Amino acid sequence: MKEIELRNGVKIPGIGLGTWKITDKDQLMDVIRNAWESGYRLFDTAAAYSNEIALGRAFREIVINRNELFIQDKLWTTCYGYEAVQAACKKSLRKLKMDYLDSYLVHWPAGPGQFENWQEINADTWRGMEKLYEEGYVRAIGVCNFEAFHLEELRKTANILPFINQIEFHPGTYCPELLSYCSERGIQLEGSSPLGNGCLLGNILLNEMAGRKGITVAQLCIAWIFQHGCIAIPKTVQQKYMIENIGTAGITLSDDEMEKINRVPFMGKFVMGRDGVIGFEKL
Repeated sequence: MKEIELRNGVKIPGIGLGTWKITDKDQLMDVIRNAWESGYRLFDTAAAYSNEIALGRAFREIVINRNELFIQDKLWTTCYGYEAVQAACKKSLRKLKMDYLDSYLVHWPAGPGQFENWQEINADTWRGMEKLYEEGYVRAIGVCNFEAFHLEELRKTANILPFINQIEFHPGTYCPELLSYCSERGIQLEGSSPLGNGCLLGNILLNEMAGRKGITVAQLCIAWIFQHGCIAIPKTVQQKYMIENIGTAGITLSDDEMEKINRVPFMGKFVMGRDGVIGFEKL
């Protein structure tokens, strides 16, 4: 498994397993066991996924050594603010029955469409994240769904820049400006929803390209993410797809193939609405 070194020296696997919408404890047990046997070490969860308790139970019952895992969790939007951040993280740790997280991310930024003082909210929230990092509750801190303007505002008050920014990243959401911004500042990008929540499976161009290379559309999309220097966080409950996805590391795309995939038209992505509700935005 390829590992990527963050600015602080912490090493993170280049591919992880997303656990969104996997809440049944028995199913999650099977998923984690199969993923572990397939070679996964990075597991991505969130307070909003409602599966932290079941996830922690799965790791204990499968008898996986904690130091062999990379556990990534996320702070939900109801817990903005210095004190609330610390309480939320410690609550997640209690649910997981763990002493620390490998990375802890702010799930969504406060934005100008929701709050007049969104800059202050993000700054105060980030101070709480920095405190958790300084006290050793988390090995790395980061954000999710932050655009360059969110990060630029955060820079004005942050003592530590985010080590990670997880974004929805797949063909149809290519964002060269954000990629460059994060790369220049040592912020590691993670790409969630590599298949656009399944919407890319029927894309004619991607199917033709994958067919010529003798790979699946999922492998093509993950290889594209890798070659942009990003970590991939695909989600599947079937072991055969876990094995296919983790085997993508050996696939190389040509410059021409990368450019064609870069130009796949925008197909939509999840966004935070003015009312604080997550919705899918289409072109």
